[in-house]
Amino acid sequence: MAFSFLSQELAIDLGTANTVIYQNGQIVLDEPSIVAVDVASGKCLAIGHQAKLMHERTNPGIKTVRPLKDGVIADFNAAELMIRGFIKQVGGKRHLFAPNLKVVIGIPSGSTEVEIRAVRDSTEHAGGRDVYLVFEPMAAALGIGLDVEAPKGNMVVDIGGGTTEIAVISLGGLVEQDSIRTAGDVFTNDIMYYLRQQHNIKVGEVTAEQIKVAVGAVITELDDEPEPIVIKGPNLMTAHPVEARITYQEIAHCLDKSIAKIETSILHVLEMTPPELYSDIVENGIYLSGGGALLRGLAKRLTDKVNINFIVAEDPLHAVARGTNKAIKNTDRYKFLMR
Repeated sequence: MAFSFLSQELAIDLGTANTVIYQNGQIVLDEPSIVAVDVASGKCLAIGHQAKLMHERTNPGIKTVRPLKDGVIADFNAAELMIRGFIKQVGGKRHLFAPNLKVVIGIPSGSTEVEIRAVRDSTEHAGGRDVYLVFEPMAAALGIGLDVEAPKGNMVVDIGGGTTEIAVISLGGLVEQDSIRTAGDVFTNDIMYYLRQQHNIKVGEVTAEQIKVAVGAVITELDDEPEPIVIKGPNLMTAHPVEARITYQEIAHCLDKSIAKIETSILHVLEMTPPELYSDIVENGIYLSGGGALLRGLAKRLTDKVNINFIVAEDPLHAVARGTNKAIKNTDRYKFLMR
């Protein structure tokens, strides 16, 4: 098309922990959702990986902000700076001349009208001309490759950074859904709290995140056991440097209560599901997506608890982004899924 440079299409998974952008069917950006701001002028100093390096290491003149909390925009200005920065990073100067920037963004299914408005406004201020919003469980189902338009029940559990989205989908709509704020960030806080209580050692968010990735698990017996991780930090009582060796069994123990909340929510959604759709779900299994799906042993623990087979999606981290990409490629077909 001769004027294709005038129109750009971006599919964005605006996550609490990471933002993923698809363009022309491929991932062009996958960065932490964080921005570093100059306190005096309010100017953006860094976004994504560069800002993450500064996180918890700043001086009083610089602050790092995670604009999304619990899956929704908590800091409007920072969110706009971040979205604008990411769009600019992806398209260079072309987007500044592209009057028709079409954007599809995934949002939590429990978002209020005010929260939905905030995402739309932020994206429009950052240069989006046509902004479509699609609920994350629906985007995850599309990204996993489920037929969301079919008259049968599909169930998705998407464990992100800020929210866990649980939904039963049939005929292109959410039949039953729950959105709870027990997800990756809560797991990170659980680990920080556990280390303070059990090991008397103080660690920050960044280290707790590393522990979660290295030895994060939800059951105490794994076939493929990860090596314990050694961390260093100040002793809470003496401030002397100390070392702690953390095993996956300890992390399984400290995440137990949070995972139990997710189990309760899954059972609640299943209770509300109409029987015909329920039997479809028993037959097809329940799909896990999002970063939380990477916790070792999660599918096994949930399968044992719920008695329905849980399947971890392929590349669960990018399932929502893949779904938003599918939606933007077929906006006419999936128009009814978007807001």
